[in-house]
Amino acid sequence: MKIQSSENTAMSSDALSDLEQKIDQLVELSEHLQKENAGLRQRESSLLKEKGQLMEKTEQARSRVESMISRLKALNHEG
Repeated sequence: MKIQSSENTAMSSDALSDLEQKIDQLVELSEHLQKENAGLRQRESSLLKEKGQLMEKTEQARSRVESMISRLKALNHEG
């Protein structure tokens, strides 16, 4: 049976502490990224809804402009 020296034990303890700290940092980063991702998904959804509304307004405006142009052409041909 081989007994580890106190130096090897201290090294292992330091390495274990470093590993534990790195794992804690990764967990924290993962949680942060999950929250950020959820916020981005919510923002994307909001922007897509806004885009749909703007496209609808644009189509309505285009239709109204085309109607006005047609009426102007009709007036021009009459007068």
